[in-house]
Amino acid sequence: MPSPKMLKLPEVLEELDMSRAAFYRMRARGKAPKIIKLPNGQLRVRRADLDAWWTECERSAA
Repeated sequence: MPSPKMLKLPEVLEELDMSRAAFYRMRARGKAPKIIKLPNGQLRVRRADLDAWWTECERSAA
């Protein structure tokens, strides 16, 4: 079974067209995509989690 696609934070920020500071503010409010913190402190987002987050944003906007 292939491992899920994991995106680095800069890739997520580019897709969202958002600054790191804005992303962290959104995360503090519980509105950001699900984040995985690696043992080395780096953050990753599963592609599937980001896609699900986009879908939820679309539903909320409708």
